[in-house]
Amino acid sequence: MLSAQEITHRFLDMKLQVHPEVVRHILEQDEPELIERILENVPKETIVVSARHIPGVKPVRDGMRFAVDPEVEVVSGSAGTSGAVNGTGDYLHYFRDRYSRLGGMIRSRCGAMPIEALTKNTRYRQEECTVIGMVVEVKTTTNGHRIAEIEDTTGTIPVLFRKDRPVFADAERIIHDEVIGVKGKLSNDGKLFFAELLYRPDIRIDNAPFKSETPGKAVFISDTHVGSDTFLEGSWKKFADWLSDSDYAYLLIAGDLVDGIGIYPGQDAELKIKNIYEQYDAFGAMMQDLPSRMKIIISPGNHDVVRGAEPQPVLPEQFTKKFPSNCILVENPALVRLQGVRVLMYHGRSIDDMIGLIPGASYEKSGLMMEEMLVRRHLAPAYGRRTPIAAGKTDRLIIDPLPEILHTGHVHIKGITNYRGVLGINAGTWQSQTKFQKQMNVNPTPALAVAVDLQTLVPETFSFA
Repeated sequence: MLSAQEITHRFLDMKLQVHPEVVRHILEQDEPELIERILENVPKETIVVSARHIPGVKPVRDGMRFAVDPEVEVVSGSAGTSGAVNGTGDYLHYFRDRYSRLGGMIRSRCGAMPIEALTKNTRYRQEECTVIGMVVEVKTTTNGHRIAEIEDTTGTIPVLFRKDRPVFADAERIIHDEVIGVKGKLSNDGKLFFAELLYRPDIRIDNAPFKSETPGKAVFISDTHVGSDTFLEGSWKKFADWLSDSDYAYLLIAGDLVDGIGIYPGQDAELKIKNIYEQYDAFGAMMQDLPSRMKIIISPGNHDVVRGAEPQPVLPEQFTKKFPSNCILVENPALVRLQGVRVLMYHGRSIDDMIGLIPGASYEKSGLMMEEMLVRRHLAPAYGRRTPIAAGKTDRLIIDPLPEILHTGHVHIKGITNYRGVLGINAGTWQSQTKFQKQMNVNPTPALAVAVDLQTLVPETFSFA
């Protein structure tokens, strides 16, 4: 098998740079002759070889789309979907569903064998093969290598990622409970697997987003935190006036509508509205002031008056009596279709966990955090940390089907990314810097809205600060 360095040097020999996605595709296909086929077809004026230069790779849309009426359709996450928390009874179903579905995505790109068959059959010793498993534990050795113990339905095996191998860069980003595939060789004693290539569920390199055939524009925001003494009321009024003068058809709000009560110690001292019902009434009044022609899609966050465990149910009816009829309440997460364009709304609490587990991650890089979710095809891969998850018979945090837009919040810092045809949007917050954020040196980007034309999927940011 060629190394990433050898592939890169072959293109450099032809005075061409090559995108990392192309290198990974060649490694996964394990077809050295693919390099020569790419070089034969690259136009003369090319400087960087990208996915569109790979023979046979043509844009493919994920799933069929149909014109629907009404134009807003809740695909998943409608009221009542999440159900009750049933103790530990569903945990086995939950993790098996996660392994089966994410493992299937990897298996579509590589042939894999059960761990038990690999370890118990001596003929596979020192023979290159692939296994797929869920990460049970991952750690760095005293020599600086990475070891991940992975598990499938047949057994477990420790996988060594050596620091002097190209695969080590991928291994540094392995986190607990994600599902990965590993190509490599078993040690002579059958007790350790030496990794050479790491697969993740990821998005196909040829993924093509769906675009609306009819005109329509959507606005994305989150984290209004109504009731807080740092809520930017003046900026919100500018935003409301701007919406009134615009032709936007949809407004999507990804959680933390209000600041809540008792969310953290000493919160009372930072509240302008100290009654939870009054906070939601104030939010409802703000929605009443927006154009009634707009569809407003609202999901909850960790400050809202629903259970903390994800998936979070829709806001209870007793808190939404002042909301206008053009509001559509959904769960967290929820997948909605706007004129056929899929939008996955997720408040984003798992970003806290990912920042602590992935080297180089930070609150300032919310766009990168959305990419990490998409690569793993999961909104909250690390289980049992700061993000509480209600285990059901199915894992509703798996990113399947693929959206055109992933809409998050929580971190209060704007981030926009475009990864393999999926647009990631985090629009920031409508709250200025809090005392806690000052202590943590978190500098929010408040009073922003991101607008997207559904016919082009091109984002545009507007400031109302």
